[in-house]
Amino acid sequence: MDVDIISEEENPMLHRTDIRFETTHEEATPSRLSVRDSLAAKLDKGSEQVVVHELNTKFGMRKTVGYAKVYDSAADALDVEQDHMLERNKIGADGNAEEA
Repeated sequence: MDVDIISEEENPMLHRTDIRFETTHEEATPSRLSVRDSLAAKLDKGSEQVVVHELNTKFGMRKTVGYAKVYDSAADALDVEQDHMLERNKIGADGNAEEA
């Protein structure tokens, strides 16, 4: 899977970079986790630091456009992101125990 970054916007208050990207794929729309891992590898970050929010593929196309947030650390992602987005991206599975 080939990932190209369309735009990057720094967000120093939340310790992250907002990224719009485009990926070209041969098969069906790639999973959120495979896109996250490819994007993390391209940016030299850990998988726990990347949160993929959107993946949009037009019917019949082999191109997906998406939006992701890349945090400075996994702890920053856990502090800022909503629980459902952390679950979708399989980040901090042990984090639910802290809410009790």
